[in-house]
Amino acid sequence: MNWFTSLLRRPPIGWRDVLDILVVSILIYEVLKLIRGTRAVQMALGGGLLVALFYGSRWGHLETVNWLIRNLVGYIVFTVIVLFQSDIRRALAHFGRAPFFRYFAKPESAEDTIEELVVATSMLSSQRIGAIVALERQIGLRTYIEGGIRLDAVLTYDLLQSIFLPQSPLHDGAVIVQDDRVAAAACFLPLTVNPKLGKDLGSRHRAAIGLTEENDSVAIVVSEETGSISIVVDGQIERGLDAEEL
Repeated sequence: MNWFTSLLRRPPIGWRDVLDILVVSILIYEVLKLIRGTRAVQMALGGGLLVALFYGSRWGHLETVNWLIRNLVGYIVFTVIVLFQSDIRRALAHFGRAPFFRYFAKPESAEDTIEELVVATSMLSSQRIGAIVALERQIGLRTYIEGGIRLDAVLTYDLLQSIFLPQSPLHDGAVIVQDDRVAAAACFLPLTVNPKLGKDLGSRHRAAIGLTEENDSVAIVVSEETGSISIVVDGQIERGLDAEEL
């Protein structure tokens, strides 16, 4: 009765309450959309089970279980951060690509740059020359650029072909394109640790997936064995493309 009376005495819902509910709803929706189909789903289910067990132990007066959960929660959080650091980085990068932040983003790659890249990729594919090109978008790739050989050159198909020729000292690594220019070559990228990937994927494909799992870059890979062209976005690979599809 007292609870019902206090509920009636509450002030009417204002615009701040509506805004509060809207923001929380959007956050929950984005988190659910982000973890769908990933191993983070199991983490969320495990966390929910742990919370339910914590309150259940309090309600049932299970002092030992409640004490154990309270003392282990700090270690559990630390373990989750270590095990799911790549997923956490990807989540933060995803929120950084929200419409509000896109106002400050760099403009998209120019048409002629894309054409040069497609021509170069097609030529490398026809000659079965392995290659990997990473295109920087909104999230910077400075860390990987600094680890490679800086070029800061205009992107042309002649340049890309000369870089990835087996005789070239720069062919062993990735080319990173930044602001429509070849920023660096011979860049080493992080390999994915996704256990669901097939064994037929080589190191270039795994590096492309590993990079795009961490940020919003786009990676293009040419297979040295088959000449097949692949494109990788958000850790998802699409293989067997031709020039028109690319």
